[in-house]
Amino acid sequence: MSSIATVIGVLSASVGHALESMAQGGQGHTDELFQTHIGGSAVLEGVMMRGRNGWAVSVREESGGIYVEERPLPGPEERPAWQKLPIVRGCVSFVESMRISYQALSIAVDHVYEDAPAEPGKAALPHEDNPADPEGPERPHEEAPISPGCTERSGAAVPKDAVPAAREEEPAGKGASPSSSAAPASETAGMFISVCMGLLLGIGLFVALPVAVTNLLMGDLQAHNSLAWNLVEAALRLVALVIYIWCIGRMPDMARVFAYHGAEHQAIHCYEHGLDLTPQNCMRFSRLHVRCGTAFLVMTVIIAILVNAVAPVGAFADALGATGFVRGAIVFASRLVLLPVVMGISYEVTVRWAGKRPDNPLVRVVLWPGLQMQRLTTRVPDRGMLECAITSLVRVRAQEVRAERAKLEAAQSA
Repeated sequence: MSSIATVIGVLSASVGHALESMAQGGQGHTDELFQTHIGGSAVLEGVMMRGRNGWAVSVREESGGIYVEERPLPGPEERPAWQKLPIVRGCVSFVESMRISYQALSIAVDHVYEDAPAEPGKAALPHEDNPADPEGPERPHEEAPISPGCTERSGAAVPKDAVPAAREEEPAGKGASPSSSAAPASETAGMFISVCMGLLLGIGLFVALPVAVTNLLMGDLQAHNSLAWNLVEAALRLVALVIYIWCIGRMPDMARVFAYHGAEHQAIHCYEHGLDLTPQNCMRFSRLHVRCGTAFLVMTVIIAILVNAVAPVGAFADALGATGFVRGAIVFASRLVLLPVVMGISYEVTVRWAGKRPDNPLVRVVLWPGLQMQRLTTRVPDRGMLECAITSLVRVRAQEVRAERAKLEAAQSA
């Protein structure tokens, strides 16, 4: 039962993590060292990293080894033109990122809970003030020296002894995924139920509850109180988000997921600064990252205020003569209908604009709330967690190199 609760917690938190792989995945080259387009997210006892051509997930097994599984993705040139339109591309990226996060989580569940009961009393990772973090969460992103010859194309070097040997996925039947092919139907059904419960929990906590409480405090949504109504609703949604993240962070398994989240950030920092990808080098960097999907999550709350205030929901309810519960139901439905618009605009602000200008003072002001939220969604990782993050990053980088080499060979042979 505790494992199911953990899976639900991870699925709920994976919205922010999926947004992170989407946010970091949208980055291009800038003048601040080299900011990779590779992003990732944390899973149970592991880290998933995603690039343009595929993704890889590394999971720490009970035996102490690292299980690695890779999956391909369609390249940017293979996507239809409509998926690249402003606003639309944010929604498309979110859906794809959620799908990848679900697949990565399924792989992790298969190997974390494989033939083994949940470990009672597994220690939670230290809180952000733990002295194990050399300079704590306030430590700035220092300018570390770049390894000679290290570029955005080649990435950081990886010493052979940086991480232990990883176990490859077992061969699966044709067309089957390596992990899911061996998963019994009961596990698949359990994951499906967990996904549904996670979605219902998210809609209930962050959409229905704020709407209901705001309606009690402010009365019916009207044209004259639209802005104030939406401000109160957004404040309640943000409070619910903070309380929820704080509560699930008290669960030992979720605290470890948040620590893997920190490991993913530190590995990305290390790669961006051109250092050899080793746990020791990764530990030099902050566990906070300016392009974390948590910033996207906070941005959606802010953008929702503007979108919901402009939308004529009150006038529509007046035209229908709706009052009381029916009027509240219309407001609730409008939040779901407008959610893709909110997400699309948030993507344009956080990823397309702010993500490419991390040193811009205005960007830092805009993303500051998201950075502060990361103090809840990350923990200080240990060496083993960093090894998982490095392993996934190395595999995805190798996919990028192979894809670039294939393009060059195709161009030369044409």
